[in-house]
Order: sequence, then structure tokens, then C-alpha cells
Amino acid sequence: MNRITQLFNIRYPIIQAGMIWASGYKLASAVSNAGGLGLIGAGSMYPEVLREHIQKCKKATDKPFGVNVPMLYPNIEEIMDIIADEGVNIVFTSAGNPKTWTPFLKEKGITVVHVVSSVKFALKAQEAGVDAVVAEGFEAGGHNGREETTTFTLIPMVKEKLTIPLIAAGGIATGRGMLAAMVLGADGVQVGSRFAASVESSSHQNFKQAIVEAQDGDTHVTLKELAPVRLIKNKFFHDVMALYAKSPTVEDLKALLGRARAKKGMFEGDLEEGELEIGQIAGLINDIKPAAEIVREIIADFEAAKREAVNL
Repeated sequence: MNRITQLFNIRYPIIQAGMIWASGYKLASAVSNAGGLGLIGAGSMYPEVLREHIQKCKKATDKPFGVNVPMLYPNIEEIMDIIADEGVNIVFTSAGNPKTWTPFLKEKGITVVHVVSSVKFALKAQEAGVDAVVAEGFEAGGHNGREETTTFTLIPMVKEKLTIPLIAAGGIATGRGMLAAMVLGADGVQVGSRFAASVESSSHQNFKQAIVEAQDGDTHVTLKELAPVRLIKNKFFHDVMALYAKSPTVEDLKALLGRARAKKGMFEGDLEEGELEIGQIAGLINDIKPAAEIVREIIADFEAAKREAVNL
């Protein structure tokens, strides 16, 4: 057992990222049943929808699962109360100060993990009392770190300073990527994009197909003035670039972004006007398959890569 499998009482040190519009109870329970840790992504759920997904997840798996909570969303108090009410044992927090909610969650006996993109924030999370940290590199999909530090450099730098368990994220979709992250000092990995293109992902089939078709160079981080986000280059992305050519104000960018742009793209399948958030590793994802098969493939690839590494 390593520190992550021990912390969460799971078989493999693989965590499925809590992605908006992709991580409903079907995906979370499938990953947990396969031996990883599934996460329900609360970022795209109204409080009562989250409650429903937690209840359905409990029925779909008897294994540990968690909830990912981006702290910049409204209704945060209500969301945290529901998590406590429903007896969720594991919470991943992101996009906010871990000091705000860690004491509340720890008092309820909940294991807390915080997502960071720098050594500085990893240390702040450790000081706040979290049980583990996810260090996410710039390759990752969705909302991204302003520091632009890649996973390959971030993991060893965080490892050098941290005493609590470390989970690597950003650009990991294979067992080889998992082994590389662990050689660099991670105790486990968080996988997002690969699970976004799974059968059980709640994203629209059009978006899943766009992930499969994406190649090297097809994603880009933009909208840094609002919150940096990595997107597939579609019509909406090119509209953003055209606006940047006119030196826009933050208000101009907000007006173009509008409301529910991510929902339009990832959940409703509008590949032209939607915001399509995915990681650079999409270039290595070539099919849509069940989550359990993805977990099995990652572990088989990890073991094969480990055997090969012995002969280097």
C-alpha cells in the first residue's frame, strides 16, 4: 500500500478528477468500483442536484468516493452542508483558500485534499491542515494555474517542500505518465481528460468525439484576465482571439464569455459556440471506452513500463 491508497482505502493510486459537466455519479461510481477513487464534480451542479448524485453514487458503489468543490462557486455553504449531511468522507477543494473550509470539513471527520498549481500554494494548503495536495501542471484542461508551471517541473519542486501525500495532475492519461509522475515524487495521480472521454462521463457525445479527434497543439490557455482556462480551438476560441486583437477590457471579455458557455459546449454538445475544456494530453486519447477499462489499461501500462524501466 502506498500513502494514497492508504489515505483513501482504495486499490490503485488513481483519482478521477472532478470535472465540470463530465463527473456525475455514473463516472465516479464506475472509477471507484474499478479500484480508483471517483469524484463527483460539484462545480456544475445546483446543491439539490449534487445531493441527488451523492445518493445515487452511494447506491452504485460500496467503495470510497469523494466530491470535488471549486470554492469560487456560489451556494458554497449549502454545498458543504449537503456534503456533511450525506456523510461524504472525502472532499477535494480547489479555486480558493483552503483555510476557509478545511477546519469545517475536518471537524466532520472528512479527508480533505486541495488542488494547487505552485509550491507556495501547496505549502499554504499543508499549513491549513489538508490531508493531501494535488499539484496540477499547466498541461491540464479546464481552469489552470497562472504560474504556467508544467507537471514535470512542478511535482519534484512540491515534493521537496511537502511532508503530506502528493498527487500529480496535468497531462496524465497513461500508465507510463503515472509511473513518470511517481518517479518524480508523486504518491498517486489524478486523471481528468482520459475519463472525460469515457462511456460513463456525463459530457455530450459530441464533446467526447472532439477529445478523441484533438491532436497535439489543438488546445490553448486563454482568458487569463478572468481565470486561465485551457480550451480546444473552436469557433468560440477564435472569437476570443479576435477580441484580444482589439485590446479588450475585462468587461469586453466577460460579455463575450456570457453565461453557461462551458455547459453549452461540454454538456449540450455545441462544438462551435461552446467552451470545450480539455488537457493537452487529448492528443494521446484515441477512443471512448468504459471507465473500468481505462483503469485496467492504465495499471497494465504502468506495470509494463515499470518492468521496462528496470532494464534501462
